[in-house]
Amino acid sequence: MSKRFISLNGTDFIHMVLSGASRLQKNVNNVNALNVFPVPDGDTGTNMNLTMTSGAEELTRRQSAHIGKAAEALSKGLLMGARGNSGVILSQLFRGFAKSVQELEEVNPQQFAAALQKGVDTAYQAVVKPVEGTVLTVAREAAKHATSYARRATDIVDLMQEVLKAGKETLARTPDMLPVLKQVGVVDAGGQGLIFIYEGFVAALTGQAPAADYVPASVQASSDMPGHDHATAQSMLATEDIEHGYCTEFMVKLGSESGKPAGAPFDAIRFRTELEKLGDSLLVVADDELVKIHIHAEHPGDVMNYAMKFGELTRIKIENMREQHSHILQTNEYDPRFAPVSETEEEESEQPKPLQPYGFVAVSAGEGIREIFSSLGVQEIIAGGQTMNPSTEDIVQAIGRVPAQTVFVFPNNSNIVMAARQAKELVEDKTVIVIPSKTIPQGMASLLAFQETASPEDNEEAMAAVLQQIKSGQVTFAVRDTEIDGIAIKEGDYLGIFDGRIVAARPDLLETSKQLLDAMLADGGDIVTILSGEDAETARTEELQAYIGESYPETEIETHDGGQPLYVYLFAVE
Repeated sequence: MSKRFISLNGTDFIHMVLSGASRLQKNVNNVNALNVFPVPDGDTGTNMNLTMTSGAEELTRRQSAHIGKAAEALSKGLLMGARGNSGVILSQLFRGFAKSVQELEEVNPQQFAAALQKGVDTAYQAVVKPVEGTVLTVAREAAKHATSYARRATDIVDLMQEVLKAGKETLARTPDMLPVLKQVGVVDAGGQGLIFIYEGFVAALTGQAPAADYVPASVQASSDMPGHDHATAQSMLATEDIEHGYCTEFMVKLGSESGKPAGAPFDAIRFRTELEKLGDSLLVVADDELVKIHIHAEHPGDVMNYAMKFGELTRIKIENMREQHSHILQTNEYDPRFAPVSETEEEESEQPKPLQPYGFVAVSAGEGIREIFSSLGVQEIIAGGQTMNPSTEDIVQAIGRVPAQTVFVFPNNSNIVMAARQAKELVEDKTVIVIPSKTIPQGMASLLAFQETASPEDNEEAMAAVLQQIKSGQVTFAVRDTEIDGIAIKEGDYLGIFDGRIVAARPDLLETSKQLLDAMLADGGDIVTILSGEDAETARTEELQAYIGESYPETEIETHDGGQPLYVYLFAVE
């Protein structure tokens, strides 16, 4: 028999969240399968799961019977772990929820419903152009029903069951709201992910989910992500070369939050400057109450002694990286993809870099594309793209490593733009400007528009304007049968995608590529850039060059070995 929840405290809320995280985790593949496009980058479920797991882990570390404090811990974990648009929206839903209940020890049905509505309001504010028939719609209608039903709800269980019911009904209607869903015959993937979380909430409240059964697995290291194998790279580094041997993480409760007399006034910029003297790989994320620190240091005690001037330390974790590295060397073989660092490069890396006026961060997949971005002046390149969206924290860390006063960020993927904008809000000691590039070619063209002597505002305007002048195309393969915009698609077909729309689907790579290029050049073009992927054959690339030369003799052709996975070709027309 289920417990009556006249009100909900932090302990019960933790149980709900862990149950929701586990329910989502078990259905990741089901959510991924609902991605509309039949391309090999269906990652909505993966992004939501990694985001939710990050939140659940932070909540587990900072358990509290005070629902306001518990919700705040969840919000912080979600915020830093958010990946992709779906993950960012999920983090915003619970960020608003947390703000609504922050002063409350427990909530009644009316307060719970109001918190759900606050979450929806916060998420809508974060999305530039909300689209009906998505996770936002499902969350909005569920919260709307909760608000109207809360007055007559007998308890939280009754209310949450109604929330779930309304959410499921809205999810079932998403194909009628978003035509592309109806074409393919699926419901919205993000909305389904949220419903799985809500189902976990109800299971916890009704006693169907014992707390011990719902502890989600830790977020897997990036080496577990498709296309990554970072562990073997460690075999190229000698253990004795690790200068700062301890990975140190902790949080500081500032001022009165620590329960101690107020410490020294906290200044994030000065705090970061002082810690930079004690190690590397530094991350400092602060709000009015807490500071999260990650640093590789040789003397962790020095770091913590300095931090204690500002408040009480909590959630301390110190790992011996030399010990970890020795273990890696015993269990991993040499991987020729990772070359040893030259002595010159080591010497250069040890020299402190002066603070420059401008710096750049870009997301990229493929060694060739990485080299191109480096040649364009990008200091920090985050490995990522279609199948592996970096988290908000990944972007924050990359920004922090750039020795510049103003940092431009190029997401180069429509599913990373929101996480980049969220990272911008978390950086306090630098000016961060996100150029909303949605493709690799857009990012490259935008970088070329940068002028060293121009102001940050003028550069932002010029680089953003270039995005509209670039036509982007991609060639990949279909992972399932479907039909979109009247185009019949068979599993294994090559797909030609022009600015996000499938325009060609054929079993032959060359014919698909030609059809895509014809669509991109229908209105003319001065330059065609070809970025060949890791699966592209030289002979096929040469045939494409010849085709463009014969069919569009006035067009200049540039070809680069991009090395990107999954996408045989990336095209740009300008």
